[in-house]
Parts: sequence; C-alpha cells; structure tokens
Amino acid sequence: MAKGIHTELTFEQAIEAFLLEQGGYVKGNSSDFDVKQGLFPLYITEFLKLSQPKAWAKIESIHKDEAEKKVILRLVKEIDLRGALDVIRKGFTDYGVKFQMAYFKPESSLNPEAEEQYKTNHLSVTRQLYYERDGKNSLDMVLSLNGLPIATIELKNQFSGQTVENAKKQYVYDRESGEPIFQFKKRALVHFAVDTDEAFMTTKLDGKKTRYLPFNLGYQNGAGNPPNPTGYRTSYLWEQVWARDSFIDIIGKFLHLSVEEFELNGVKKKKEAIIFPRFHQMQVVRKVTSDARLNGAGHNYLIQHSAGSGKSNSIAWLSYRLSSLHDDSNNRIFDSVIVITDRKVLDSQLQQTIFQFEHKDGVVQKIDKDSTQLATAISTGSNIIITTLQKFPFILDKIGEIPARKYAVIIDEAHSSQGGEATKKMKEVLSAKSLEDAEKDEAYTGLEEDAEDEIRKSMLARGKQTNLSFFAFTATPKPKTIEVFGTKSSNGKPQPFHLYSMKQAIEEGFILDVLKNYTTYKTYFKLSKEIEEDPKVNRKKAARAIGRFMSLHPHNLAQKTEVMVEHFRQIVAKKIGGKAKAMVVSSSRLHAVRYKEEFDKYIKEKGYQDVKTIVAFSGKVIYANAPEGVTEVELNGFAEKELPKKFASDGYQLLLVADKYQTGFDQPLLHTMYVDKKLSGVKAVQTLSRLNRMCAGKNDTFVLDFANETDEILESFQPYYELTSIQENSDPNYLYDLKAEIDKAQVIWESEVNNFCNLYFKSAKSLTVSDQGKLNAYIDPAVERFKQLPEENSEKNTVGTEVTQEDFKNTLQSFNRTYSFLTQIMPFSDVDLEKLFTYTRFLYKKLPRTAQNDKFKLGDEVSLEYYRLQKIADHSIVMESQSVYELRGGGDAGIRLSKEDEANLSEIIEVLNKKFQTEFNTADKLFFDQIEEDMVLDQKLIEQAKNNPIENFKFGFDDVFMDILISRMEQNQDIFGKMMDDKDFGGLVKGYMLKKVYQRLNA
Repeated sequence: MAKGIHTELTFEQAIEAFLLEQGGYVKGNSSDFDVKQGLFPLYITEFLKLSQPKAWAKIESIHKDEAEKKVILRLVKEIDLRGALDVIRKGFTDYGVKFQMAYFKPESSLNPEAEEQYKTNHLSVTRQLYYERDGKNSLDMVLSLNGLPIATIELKNQFSGQTVENAKKQYVYDRESGEPIFQFKKRALVHFAVDTDEAFMTTKLDGKKTRYLPFNLGYQNGAGNPPNPTGYRTSYLWEQVWARDSFIDIIGKFLHLSVEEFELNGVKKKKEAIIFPRFHQMQVVRKVTSDARLNGAGHNYLIQHSAGSGKSNSIAWLSYRLSSLHDDSNNRIFDSVIVITDRKVLDSQLQQTIFQFEHKDGVVQKIDKDSTQLATAISTGSNIIITTLQKFPFILDKIGEIPARKYAVIIDEAHSSQGGEATKKMKEVLSAKSLEDAEKDEAYTGLEEDAEDEIRKSMLARGKQTNLSFFAFTATPKPKTIEVFGTKSSNGKPQPFHLYSMKQAIEEGFILDVLKNYTTYKTYFKLSKEIEEDPKVNRKKAARAIGRFMSLHPHNLAQKTEVMVEHFRQIVAKKIGGKAKAMVVSSSRLHAVRYKEEFDKYIKEKGYQDVKTIVAFSGKVIYANAPEGVTEVELNGFAEKELPKKFASDGYQLLLVADKYQTGFDQPLLHTMYVDKKLSGVKAVQTLSRLNRMCAGKNDTFVLDFANETDEILESFQPYYELTSIQENSDPNYLYDLKAEIDKAQVIWESEVNNFCNLYFKSAKSLTVSDQGKLNAYIDPAVERFKQLPEENSEKNTVGTEVTQEDFKNTLQSFNRTYSFLTQIMPFSDVDLEKLFTYTRFLYKKLPRTAQNDKFKLGDEVSLEYYRLQKIADHSIVMESQSVYELRGGGDAGIRLSKEDEANLSEIIEVLNKKFQTEFNTADKLFFDQIEEDMVLDQKLIEQAKNNPIENFKFGFDDVFMDILISRMEQNQDIFGKMMDDKDFGGLVKGYMLKKVYQRLNA
C-alpha cells in the first residue's frame, strides 16, 4: 500500500481534486485569508472588478488608492449589520455605488447579460485554512463564494481510526464560535462534519448546544448512505451538492433566515436560525421542478415524506421554484401556484421565506376573506396563493373555467383534519340511545373519510385537467391516493414520486418509534400479574397499586378508566420531567362523552389533584344522560379553538378524543396513548403517530391498547415503516438472566456503579462541570476493561471468560430495552436493577463502535436532566454518600434535604403559583435552575457583578437573561409563553433571577 493512502490527507486531496477538475472551483490559499475580517479580500475585489467594472471605476474615482481597503471595510460593516446571506443576495452600497456580491442563474435565457454575469462568480476551495489570530488551528476545507466563506468542512477517514463523530466533537471542543469565520450568520453559513461514509451539518456552532442534522442519502429506506461501487459513500457531497451550479443554487434559492420575535418588559429579542436544506428536501424540490420543466402542466406528483421531515420548508421552497419555472422556450410553466393548507404557521413561513428570495411584497397572497377574493387571485394569476381545504372544490371549478392558464396546486395534507372540519358536512348529529347504536350510526357518517379522500373525490368528479398539476405531500398515502397521484414505476404500478420514509426519520432521530413500547391489554394484564407475584422483585406499594388491575376485566368503561388513570399517575406523569401527557382514543363520540364522565367521577372520588381531563369531539351528542344533547365546549368550559393551547398547559394531562386530534395534531409532550377503538391501515398509523414528536427529555413513548392485536397494528404500519418490532411478551425474570450475563464479563464494578449513581441522583439541580467530569471518571475504567474483551468468538480474554465485545454490547442493549419496557408497565422497586440500568445507559454510549451499524446517540444536557428529575421524583431510590441504599414510601425521594434547602429549591415556583394562580410544579424548577446556571457562567456578567452595584448590573443582566431565555424556550413552552404574554409575571421572574444571580456571583 502506498504511503499515506489511508489518511485524512488523502481524503482531502480526493475531494479537492474533483472540485478543481470537475466541480467548477479554483484553488484558494490560506495566506489570502484575512483572519481578523474572516474573509478573502483579494478574491472579493477581483470579483467586483471583473463582474462590475463600471461600478468599480466609479468607486476608484472616489477612494483613489484606498479603494480596495475602503470597499472591504464597507462590506464588512454591512455584513455585520445585515448578515452575510442578505448581503450576498442584495449586495451593498458604498458612497452611492451599488455592488452585487453574487449573481444567480436566471430562470430563462431571455437575458443573455444575466447569464454572462452568472459566469463571473468565483468559487474557491481552500484546504487547511488557518482561521485564528495565533495561527495554530486550521480547518480541513472551506468553500467560498466571491471571497466570502460559505461552508467550513471537517473531514475524517475511518482508515485512520476516526469517524464523523470525531469531526463533530472537533467543532464543539476545538472551534471557538467567537472567531470571525464562525460567527453566526455573519460569515460561514453552514458547517459540515464528514467521513467516508456519513455526513452531518449545522448552521450554528454553539459549543455543547450545537445541533447536527444528518445530510445523508438514506440507505434501504433508512439512515446512512448506500455503498458506492466507484468510490466513497459520501462522494455525492462534492459531486452533486458542492458542485458549482448546485452550491450557488442552494445559496440563492434554499438558504433561509428564520426569525421569531419576542418582547419581555420592554426588552425585544429575536430568535434567528439559518435553515440549510436537508438532503431529501433539496432532492425533492430539484427532482419535482426538473420533471415539471420537462413535462409541463397536467401531471400529478405524490411526495411521501414522514413526520419530522420538514415539510413546511419543502413546500415553501417548491412553491417559489414552481412560481418562477420556465421551459426551454422561456415560457412560464405555471401562471399561479396554489397552496392548500390549514396551518397558520405555513402561511407565515411561506411569506417570510419567499420574501427573502424575491425581496418584494405581494408575491404571496393569502385568501382570508371569501370566494370572490380567491376567484380574483386565480383569474389575475397571482404568483403564489395560499388558501384552505374548504375552498378546494371551488378552486377546481374556477381553474376549469380558465383553460388558457396553467396552475400548480400543492396540497399539505398533514394538518387537514384537526377537528374533522374538512369533513363536517358529511356528518350527521347522532341521536343514539346506546353505545352499540352510536357505533352503528357513526360507521355511516363518513367519519373515516378525511381530507385526502375529499380531495381525491373532487378531482375524479371533474376529470383530468391538462392545465393543472397536483403536488401532494403526505406521510401516509392511502392506496387510492397512490393510484390517483402516484407515478408509474417500471413494473407499471403507481408509487410515490419521492420518498423520505418513517424508518429513515426514526433512524435519523427526528421522530420516535411509537411501536417500540406497544402493549395490548392482554400483555399488560399478564406482565402485571407476573411482576406482582414474582418473588425476586421487591413488592412495594407502587407495585401493588398496579398489580391490583390483574383482577379487573376491562368490559366496561369504569374498569378501564381505573386502569388508565392509575397507570398515568404511577408511570406516565413522571415522564418528560413531570410534564408528560396522554391521549385516550375512544371508538365513538358517545364513548368519548361517557369516558369524560367516568374519568372525572373517578378522579373526584380519589381526590386526585394532579390529573385533569379535556374531551374533543364534533357536533352535539344526544344520549340518555343528555336528551337535549351535549357539546365539547359545554363539557370543557372553554372555546373549541382554545383546546390545543389548554392541553399544552400544565392544567390538563389527559385528552379524550373521538376522531378529533387523531391526525395532524402536534403536541410533543404527548407520551402515552390508551387505545379503545379498532384501528387499521392509514388510520392506525396516523393515530399512533401523534406520539412520535420529539422534545427535550422525551426518550420513549407508550401505547396501551384495549381493542387491537399487535399483528394487526404491525400490518398497518408495514407499508410506511419498514423496520419495526412490537413487544408482545417479556418475562421480568429475563432481566436477572441478562444481569448475570453482564456480570460474567467482569467489565462493570459495583463500586463504580454506586459512585456514579450517588453523584447522578444527588439532586434535581444541574450537575456542575466538576460533577460531569467525575461521572466520566466512573465510566471510563469499565470502557478500558471492555477493550480487553476479545473482539471475536474464537478468542478468550485475559480473565478467562468467553464473552466477546459484541456479546457484551448486545446483552447491554437487551437489558436496557427490556428494563425500559417493563418500567412502562409499572414502577420497579429493585434498586440494584435501577442503578445498573442508569449506569449502563451511559456506559453504552462510551463504548467503542465496532461496526457501521453500531450507532448510538449522545443524549443532550436537557434530556439527561429530565431523566434525573424523573427518577428523583419516583420516590423509590435514595442515594447516600456512604453507598447505603434504602427505600422510602413517601416524602422527597432522591436525597435528604433540610426543610430550608427544600424551600429554597422550590421558592420561585411557590411564589409564581401563589401570585398568578399558575400550576407549575417542582419539575418546572429545572427550567429556572438551568437559566440560572447559564447566567452564573457568563463571563460578561461575572465581571459586571464584581464591579457594579445591582442597580447598574441590571442593565447587562436584562440582555443576557433574554438571550438565555429564548435559547431554552423549547424546554418549557408553558413558562416561556406565560413570560411573554404576562408582563407582571415575566417581570417577577426576571427580578427574582436578577437577585439570585447577583448574590451568587458576589458570594
């Protein structure tokens, strides 16, 4: 083998060679880079002189010999003020002379000058770019457009023993986000971590908070990349994505600055994010527009993209592309693009995104009045029209009246039936006297018909219209939808035009696997019985509380109600840092009403204050207890439109539904679903998928099904979800068998487990930097012992056991999965198992990767905090410094605190609840704890606190507080929303935090 053939350097050379020889780049040099300004001054001025000679001559006449220096200073000032993306797209002005900083490919060839200007763009690739003032650290590769760095790249080669994970860590630990080239939105706009097999990217370097998104093709409808018979698996990056035309296209028509604005007590802040397309988003937009350009109007496209795929951005990008699409004869393909959606967020997102591309108002017209407004927009050919599903039949009729005009209709089905609004006209008011009659009547009211069916029927009723193309986005297309919208494959059968599968979304970490902890009542009953009677497991009060249900036969609502309420309180309520919610799916509207009665009755009888229900159904339900009929609004006591916000608050935990909110409902805190309705096909997938949304601290989901068998659910998911498993039976004693196998390897020492857990569960407050280091110190010796195990089965390790590295990791995974599943059924009271589970969860993440498919994800800081908080609140684990563990039935479990300490910890929650009648709990304390910890570590505040009285310290504090609050808003939307909406509330919190932080910094 040639020297160095396996190194990172070789990988760099291969990428550079392609970009220089075939990618349209020129070679850049690190010596040309101005470290302080974070750009290439020479390349910028060369581009300006070449592309805009008249403007340059004019500026030279003004600045004389200092023209180059002064133009660069002006450019830097503009970028720092407006952001690099805005300057690249709109240019900048110096002394009245207007300069463009990039030229984008024209949509038509009607303007030859625009094509010539496009050719003047200067793309450079620079290897080993030294970006620091001291010149010590360098970036593997930087891609620049006209002297402005756009993408930084860290490369790793598996042959040299490092992977893309090392590249990510290098950005996190070795790259200072304060360096000019890394400053968010001001210089480089995207950062890639790449090895020979996988690629990830981020648009903001933010230390440990940096979030990487996969940028892979997908393999066998899952994560990763397929083998490349001619080279690297990641070669698509430089061959397709970074190549000249593609890269400039991404900068001009994909990159987007998302902005949210907030105000608290007069302090205004923006939360900004640079959106770079994920590979499947870029691919679908390009593939669809290419086909439409070639084939014109009159075609249908089915885009099957899973939840978590970023459909809103995909639709925004596609809308813009289609509205400006021209054929080879320079004719517009579509006169108007009509977007059908019921989502307000998509409306505002479209407006904001497209304005950044077009730089003018009026491109997007929202139809918010009547059909006359819509008819005018269609007739006059407004570029992009946004309207609702209810107007769909009218749209088809109107388009049919104007055959000379061509239209693209984009359908966003994902949020089409929040409350069955689209199909209300199909429904009749039920007047049943019994549950049986209710089910019969409801079966014929069209409730199973959804927006997708209505759209398809409207289309078929009017026949094919040659001036109209449909672009339908869906995660779960029905067979008839595939038939109508699908593209014929080589075997003649219709299929989606583009696919981003549920499997890939799960493997890439964008949604959770809702079938992972799927349990029928039969299994639940069996496991509860086994756990209750198993002599090996300590039988405690919590276990008995659920074990009682084995004697219940769930034939009536009262018994099922008891099962659900008690399971929620014992298990679910502690999830996601005490904020988890559950949904009960009932078989009819009458069932939902009856469940509401039973739940409220049971909760009242028990005197529970921590569980409250909301019910959701359409229309009025007439039955024996309500001969005049009853509505959802009457039962809940608030308006229908308020329900999503009410359920998102801490005031409500259980949502009881009948068809409403089973599709298109997005509530990340929804953790558990109780199913008491026959589900099959798309309906099963859409319903259960309400659980799959990710949020901080949410690591799993749970389904308890009273009405379906696992094989039926599996059959429903299979078309959309390729790699699945539903856990039907687990033997609690299997945990002890697995523990024996783990012990056999002699990798894990009890003393290290005890030390780790002592520290990990010491309090609900954030772990300190020092504590994090100690946790690693308790894990690392086990990692070293693991490395001494033989890799292959044919060898024996030094301590005489035949356990291999692969065996050990598989056993560890099985133990964690089984324990995690069984704790969804009921709270265990075996402290040794809990400690081992906690320790091995983190040990597994640190074990060396042994194969391509041996993937693991590092839990983020917030997830770990929520998990600790959940366990501390379990009232079952007491960690003492002398490694003595015992159980307590009540009180504050986790650690023993003095009453004074307890009061301090929950002080702010008590003050807020008392003053504002809120219902925040001790779990919410975590949110304030983390903000406080962030602030006491802020270097600027540390200096200000030492040198100023609190009156002056307040001015610097206000700014930092708002920044940190916004950065953590996703972790607790309830508190964040309350602070934004209620100035008194926000002011009280801020005042409390001001005193707390100032005192700590001056202690």
